Amino acid sequence: MATSYTSNLGRPTPADLKSGFLVFLIALPLCLGISIASGFPPAAGILTAIIGGILSTFVGAAKLTIKGPAAGLIVIVIGAVMELGQGDMQLGYERTLAVGVVAAMIQIGFSLMRAASLGVIMSPSVVHGMLAAIGVIIISKQSYVMMGVKPTSKEPLELLSHIPESLPHANPYILLLGIISLAILFILPKMPWKAVKALPAPIWVLLVTIPLSLVFGFQNAHDYTFANKAYHLGPEYLVQLPSSLLSIFTFPDFSQIFSSVSIKYIIMFSLIGTIESTLSALAVDSMDPNKGKTNLNKDLFAVGLGNLASSFLGGLPMISEIVRSKANVDSGAKSR
Repeated sequence: MATSYTSNLGRPTPADLKSGFLVFLIALPLCLGISIASGFPPAAGILTAIIGGILSTFVGAAKLTIKGPAAGLIVIVIGAVMELGQGDMQLGYERTLAVGVVAAMIQIGFSLMRAASLGVIMSPSVVHGMLAAIGVIIISKQSYVMMGVKPTSKEPLELLSHIPESLPHANPYILLLGIISLAILFILPKMPWKAVKALPAPIWVLLVTIPLSLVFGFQNAHDYTFANKAYHLGPEYLVQLPSSLLSIFTFPDFSQIFSSVSIKYIIMFSLIGTIESTLSALAVDSMDPNKGKTNLNKDLFAVGLGNLASSFLGGLPMISEIVRSKANVDSGAKSR
């Protein structure tokens, strides 16, 4: 078995290469969006995904589970940034990193105490409920990004309820790109043409929407008229990234680590991150065609170690993430 594992690491199968590339396409916009929604710099999400993919994957026990930033933690992270920063988002970001460091150490402690095994006794309905809740959060927040409209609330259910009244104010060009992207993602896999399906649907989304965004002029600030109404387009609707990933390294501010607010979020980060990671690992095991069984404590140790590195360098808290993990399994991945 050890020989086979080493061989798989040295010689990735075509399915591994395909699934890795597809997961990258899914993860890149998700990590950027989650980071922005959490009050972190956009590139912090990419940094977290890199640490999760390189460090946690090889330390952990779940060979098909993808570690990275998760939509399910957005509400907690943005809450920590706002409360700890008291209006200063940069300061809140640095203090939240300190919270992440301590929470990661607690997660490592949980794994050494074999506390992650408690996830096995949870009902499958808890797993399905968690996945559904994450889906609701993603839809509620990304719908406004797709419309180019600034939301008037923050809670997922409130965001969903305000979508109908926000739709008439949608920016037409931004909305068009979103509709085209969704249409490709939903329709293309059902097409009978093998030549078209040779490329994953996310690739087709990029091939179509990037040229369209250039045609619409997203790179230059300007106004345009549609149906007798004026709309604005510009670089502010694009994700702003630094020229070098190294420039985003930010170190934690421990000055408020013993405050009641920090302690509150340390507990939330460590407990919710642990539960979500455990449930995600169990869910991926149920999807695995080979019905693999993850050592949950070893995998939680990998998540905690990844969070420790991520928080020290300026990244988001990570978990075993279900959306990317499902895409990995569906694409036929065989090894880490």
